[in-house]
Amino acid sequence: MTAAPRSRDRRRRDTEHRLTHDIDTWVASASADGAPYLVPLSFDWDGESLLMATPTDSPTGRNLAATRTVRLGLGHTRDVSMIEGEVEVLGIDALPAAAGDRFAARTGFVPQALNFVRAGETPLRRPPRTAGSASPRAASRPGAR
Repeated sequence: MTAAPRSRDRRRRDTEHRLTHDIDTWVASASADGAPYLVPLSFDWDGESLLMATPTDSPTGRNLAATRTVRLGLGHTRDVSMIEGEVEVLGIDALPAAAGDRFAARTGFVPQALNFVRAGETPLRRPPRTAGSASPRAASRPGAR
């Protein structure tokens, strides 16, 4: 039996719960010529934006720097929240120490401690532009494209 779709408010609360409690998300980006790329990345949510780290010279790092747009898939495949937004690329030196410490504590990943971090690790801070939730029970997503 299929459950009734969740209300928009309920989907929003579910997405906020995932942002607060999940550690990893799927990050979809595309090159300037439209070639897609999908990777899982750890993130930290500060209540306003997501912070992720990826090497500058990786396909994801290059794509996000070139297009400044991203689409995230948060959650399990049968109940995923899609988030779209613009990307602000921060150099490792521009990242406040407290934000880096919080990211490391939450994800167990310390970008500053790795050699390739000093060679161009790129933290990404992005406020969500739209957020929605998709599942077999709630197929409509506000802001979906």
